[in-house]
Amino acid sequence: MSTSASALAIEKQVELLTGVEDNYEGIILEMEKYMDSDAFLSLLRASLSQWKQQGKRAVWIKLPIEFVNLVEPTVKEGFKYHHAETDYLMLVKWISESANTIPNSASHRVGISAFVMNEKGEVLVVQEKSGKFKGTGVWKFPTGVVDDGEDISEAAMREIDTEFVEILAFRQSHQSFFTKSDLLFMCMLRPLSFDIQKQDREIEAAQKIPLSWRSSSNLRGLKTPSDVGDDSDCIPPRDWRYHSVLEVLAPKWMSLDDYAEQPFIQKHDSFRSVAKVCLTKLEKEYAGFSPVPTTTTASGKTSYLYFNSRDVSKL
Repeated sequence: MSTSASALAIEKQVELLTGVEDNYEGIILEMEKYMDSDAFLSLLRASLSQWKQQGKRAVWIKLPIEFVNLVEPTVKEGFKYHHAETDYLMLVKWISESANTIPNSASHRVGISAFVMNEKGEVLVVQEKSGKFKGTGVWKFPTGVVDDGEDISEAAMREIDTEFVEILAFRQSHQSFFTKSDLLFMCMLRPLSFDIQKQDREIEAAQKIPLSWRSSSNLRGLKTPSDVGDDSDCIPPRDWRYHSVLEVLAPKWMSLDDYAEQPFIQKHDSFRSVAKVCLTKLEKEYAGFSPVPTTTTASGKTSYLYFNSRDVSKL
């Protein structure tokens, strides 16, 4: 009996798992109904044999959290963890004889730092109630993480009564969050209201600090963002929450000189460089990156291209 005939006979005799073909000669299997682990293992083995004969390259199995009983038999068949979310685990196995080209899971976490300035030349800073900065007395720009499916500009404005101006700079660091790398975008925002209020859960205190309009001697000769290397101490916390409403807590005026002279700022080049970038934006011809909506070719969805819109006409 020929190989193709044997495969056809097996397919008729043995029930197979139902998967969907992806664009890369792979199979995606989403388990939607509960199944006994022994019965699942039998079907999985038969299905893998069939998919190999069909020349498939990889098999992905998405297991909802309620099907945890299927994790062990899947792993025993050579599947590896690829990534996980709050409600499912994704496993994958390369079944082709060719070189394995399965991409790694997401390598970066994306965060924002908010540079919010009013018409008086004051910038918004906070003290955090938890995490690395708890109890340190360090005043810093608010930071946060971009959620799934959220644009950088939307994340920056998520809970502040502001409008987005531009991205002034960004920083990449490695081994920052459970071995993943970190991208932090410094965003300039324009407040629509000038009153602020802390949220007790995350922010210990909030105040407006005046930004000096003169050149600061403490900022001369600092490294530019391109000179700054890895700085794992600058990992943004998971969340930041504050609102532009009526109450201002712990009001205190502080010059940029005093802000830059904080021991933590002095110790970390990336924080000092950010202060220099902000000052340069106010005093000189420094152009950041503004979002321009575009349409992606493949899906037709709207995305944003960030570029120096001021100088693009010179190209």
